[in-house]
Formats: sequence, structure tokens, C-alpha cells
Amino acid sequence: MISFAFCTYNRADRLDALVAAMRAQQADVPFEILVVNNNSSDDTLAVLEKLAAQPGAPLRYVTESTQGIVPARNRALAEAMDSNILIFMDDDELPHPGLVAAAHHAIAVEGAQCAGGRVEVSFAPGQRPHWLEDDLLGFLAEVNHGPDAFWIKDDTTPVWTANVAYDMRIFRDDPTLRFDKRFDRIGNVIGGGSDAIMFRALLERKLRLRYRPDMVVDHFVETWRLKRSYFVRLHYRGGLRFGEHRMPRAERELLGVPPFLVRQLVSHTGQWLKMMLTGQRGTLRQGMNVAHTFGALRGYRRRGRSATTAPGAVA
Repeated sequence: MISFAFCTYNRADRLDALVAAMRAQQADVPFEILVVNNNSSDDTLAVLEKLAAQPGAPLRYVTESTQGIVPARNRALAEAMDSNILIFMDDDELPHPGLVAAAHHAIAVEGAQCAGGRVEVSFAPGQRPHWLEDDLLGFLAEVNHGPDAFWIKDDTTPVWTANVAYDMRIFRDDPTLRFDKRFDRIGNVIGGGSDAIMFRALLERKLRLRYRPDMVVDHFVETWRLKRSYFVRLHYRGGLRFGEHRMPRAERELLGVPPFLVRQLVSHTGQWLKMMLTGQRGTLRQGMNVAHTFGALRGYRRRGRSATTAPGAVA
């Protein structure tokens, strides 16, 4: 049994086309469509009720009352616990034919415990800004590691919940393996990263991870993301969470932060200003580096303040 799942929030207008594309999938084993509604305030529930009554692969939907992508994803894990395979995608995507069959083959035949594929960023005609170069598409969730399947060995070739399949035994056997609440994202906002943390957790456990280029989805980008400020704020948020939750404590600190991080911020900022003044290419990418480093500084300092003010902390 396969659970083909997505979490949704206020995207009722996308559900008809998405579910139709999911139901058009061909597979050698039965699959259900599992939808986690995360407190949508639009017509999502009415649309899901209508779709559940239509022929094709059965559609099952639940409402997760705790707002946020992490509670929604963890609810999907709980709902699919009796399935053999869980396939995740997002509600702003459409799957290409063959996705379910490829995911099933990767796990049931090749022995992968996690398999992920390509995410192709799709723009409406005339929507892509002239400044949005190909090296920035990864920050809009694009994944393309080439035309050949391979075993993933490190974090240089990640796969995300935008298009990923899990052998559900890894979650049944390890109740601690869940999406991390510290990297939550609530509503249609910037930031998150819980799927990146999950990917790193799988690597740390040395599980068998497979890249399958024949698992493909189209990812439709909303216009509010197509601004330079989006990329800068995304990196600031990523740096903030890195500094607060993942960055190792430094042996030496100055005013609560590592001196090397201050030097890094000064260096990045100087390089960014130079690129701005000379009109070099890559200025936005360098500005993103500045934002990430500044976020990491603030996050690291925030963690230090939390530790010193926690109950029982030594003043």
C-alpha cells in the first residue's frame, strides 16, 4: 500500500488539477491519496469532500488543527504509518506520469529507504524576472541532479519533501525520527527548512538514499516569491535558525558571538558593496550570503541569551 500525500493550506483552486494528476498515475500496487488540511480558511474542505466522492484512487483527508508545516507533515506520517511507502509532494505542484511507479521501484526493488527526484520550477509566460539566474532556482525548490539514478552519499545532492518517498519502516522503527518543530513554517510565509533537517537526519543514520530522475514534479512559483527581497529574507531566516539551533558553540566568544562570524560578516558585506558599486554579476547571491551570516549571528546570540535566562541557569 502506498500513501501519496500532500499538505495543503488555502489553495483550494489548485486541488482539482492536482488530484486529477495524482489519480492518473499508474502503479503495480494500490495507492491512496492522503491530504492533510492545515486549517485552511478557503473552500479546501468542500473541494476535498467533492474529490473524495469521485472515482479513481481513494482520497482520504484529515485536518491538522495545529498550524504549521511541521505538524502537518508529522500528521501525514502518523496517518500513513500502516502504509508501506509514503510519497510526499506539495500542493503547488503537479506530478509527471510515472512518479509513483518510479518511487515504488526505488524502494521495493532497489532497496532504498528514501528516494527523491526532480523538481522542475515552472513559470507563467512572462513571469520569470530577468535577474533570476539559473543558479538561484534551487532556492525556489528546484532539484535536478542529472539524468542518471544514483545512491546519495552526502548533502551535496539533497532531496526534499517537494518530491520524496519514504519506506515507512524507518518511521515505525524509530519514533524519534520526525520533522523538527524548531524549523516550522506557519502559513504561506518565508523560511522553514524542516525537510532539509530530515534529509540530514537520514544521512546521519546512514540510511539508503536514492536519487531517481524519473520521479518528476512541476513546481509552480507564486509571484510574491519572485522578488530579490524574498531571496534575501529567506537566507536571513535560514541563518537565524542555523545560528540558534545547529551551529556548534564556539570556544571563544566576544559579546556573546564568535569573532570569526563577525569577521565573516564584515568580509561578505565588503565584497557585496564592492560588487554593487562595480555592477558585477552575482550581487544578489552575495547579498544572500550577507543576510545568512547576519542571521546566524543573531540566532547564535539569541541561543546564548536563552541559555542564560533559562530556569536554573547560573547568572
